[in-house]
Amino acid sequence: MANELLYYIPAGQYGKEGVLALLEQHPEIKFVSLVGVDLAGNDTDEKIPMAMFFDDYEAFFEGRAVQTDGSSVVLTGIATLNNARVDIWGDPSVNWFVDYNYENIDPATGLPTGTLRIPAFLKHCDRYVDSRSILKETLDFVKAELMTLLKSHTVKGMEHVNVDDIADLVFTTATELEFWVKTPSKVVSTKELSTSQKLQEQYWQRTHGAVRTAMEQAVEMLDAYGLNAEMGHKEVGGVKGKIDDEGHMDHVLEQLEIDWKYTSNPLQTADNELQARIIVREVFRENGLDVTFQAKPIIGVAGSGEHTHFGLMAKMKNGKMVNLFSPEDMKKAFLSPLGIGAIMGVLKNYEVINPFISSTTDSLNRLKPGFEAPICIVTSLGNQPDEPSRNRTILCGLIRDIENPMATRFELRSPNPYTNTYTALALIYSAVLDGLRYVITSGKTPDALLAELSKAPEDTADYLEQGRAYRSEKNVFDDYTEEERNSRYGIPPATVWENILGFKNNPAKVDALVNGGAFAKDLMESFIAGILNRWKLVLINRLIPANINTIRAMKPIHGDDGLDTSRWDAINAMRFYLAKDSGSETSLFTRIAHAVTAEDYDTASKLQMEMNEKMLELEAKYAEYMRNIL
Repeated sequence: MANELLYYIPAGQYGKEGVLALLEQHPEIKFVSLVGVDLAGNDTDEKIPMAMFFDDYEAFFEGRAVQTDGSSVVLTGIATLNNARVDIWGDPSVNWFVDYNYENIDPATGLPTGTLRIPAFLKHCDRYVDSRSILKETLDFVKAELMTLLKSHTVKGMEHVNVDDIADLVFTTATELEFWVKTPSKVVSTKELSTSQKLQEQYWQRTHGAVRTAMEQAVEMLDAYGLNAEMGHKEVGGVKGKIDDEGHMDHVLEQLEIDWKYTSNPLQTADNELQARIIVREVFRENGLDVTFQAKPIIGVAGSGEHTHFGLMAKMKNGKMVNLFSPEDMKKAFLSPLGIGAIMGVLKNYEVINPFISSTTDSLNRLKPGFEAPICIVTSLGNQPDEPSRNRTILCGLIRDIENPMATRFELRSPNPYTNTYTALALIYSAVLDGLRYVITSGKTPDALLAELSKAPEDTADYLEQGRAYRSEKNVFDDYTEEERNSRYGIPPATVWENILGFKNNPAKVDALVNGGAFAKDLMESFIAGILNRWKLVLINRLIPANINTIRAMKPIHGDDGLDTSRWDAINAMRFYLAKDSGSETSLFTRIAHAVTAEDYDTASKLQMEMNEKMLELEAKYAEYMRNIL
């Protein structure tokens, strides 16, 4: 069957007549869907009969085929109910994917029913307002601005690149997808998972049974869709599966990672990631396994990241590619001046970028010490140029191969599988441009730029801020106390509201990333308003009810033992403090709800942090109590 299916239509390979002729050969593809991506990263999906695509092909690329309204997409404050219409415009510049429903077999062909998914833009009041258009327009602006800067300035340390010979600038990007899989309705204790993680029983180990089958099928399917899968492997989290009475693997709970090749078009990178999530979820579901892309599905166990790689190349007029982040001599320098400027720009502006990367409580739960997830705004280059960095405790690290200058790039370690990759990449490259603008116009030598990147907190600098350090070759978890980390690299946000304050309290950095309106400020503010609303709803309608259920499930089961009684009394007091209102006392949960209703977000944020701490303490006390019951 697989050889008979059409999985994707490559960008630019077919014109209108070629596309329609190809689709005529695949009558099992019965629907078309224009896939716009709103500011929350949600993708639209419609089932438009293929006959309409044949009847008026141009309408799908002129905004005439499909419209939606402000209530169906997250464009907070942009597409409102009294100004709701949003037109969807197909994008012919990227690959189109075919999504097959293997549960709906076309009786005429005996093949699964397919939907041609065409990535699209969302247009409101004659302007594009979606995540895909933000990325496209940002890249267009960055490319034009950077070419102008390079042609009007001489950059010390970049003499090996003849600017007049540059034909084009190429943005290289890639993401890595981590996720958890489990057998439906089966439960594994957090203690088992934590112990297995500490014993390193899962990382890169052999997969078995349905997990192995699904992994292999997913890798093969990624290839079929043109994503060029590189590998799939076990990640650090999980436990060994068990065999049921019929000889099948049961009680599966494992963390996995799948990687695919980078692209030279960030828009395609983000589209590929969206398709990869669909492929992974469907393939594992067909093998009887649930998939979650949550950043921190289980508190106390490793979360799932989506490390995002970004680089910058120059395509020369003779067709040769030059990595603009690589120095002329890989053994004598870590980076070119442009590479130093790129990482400086990301680090300096990260407080504004962070809300777009880690926009939910779930994502911030992942960014804790001890789980190989970043907590500080800091980079690592390596101790010596001939000794590449292997520091996994930093936010954004240098990836390089001394023998292969084309491999030089940066890896941002904070994104998670639900990060909106479109807006994240737009802001990353906007920040890169801000740093490059400083480097190109400063006239500084590579050594002076490296010294600024490596500055101590007390040092003054022309671009980076006093009171902060930005580079560490140490383990930032173990080699600094929490107080030292906060002093050197800034205090990381603990809640969505604290993350939002990083945006609100740094207007100059926001302005630096607007870049001529490519990512317009009102669209940034719409994104922020959207995540604020989601934070409030999740806090009140999901987190607190889940905690209430946990508290209600705690029951006294001891006899007359004094120690057990004492421990239960302490537990019960905490239960009442958290969840039970009385005539004279208001519970913590109620106070959070009141603060949210009053829009007192500072108080709500502080109380949420207290709630998190109290719940961890309560669950630890209850576990201790239960261990003593015979």
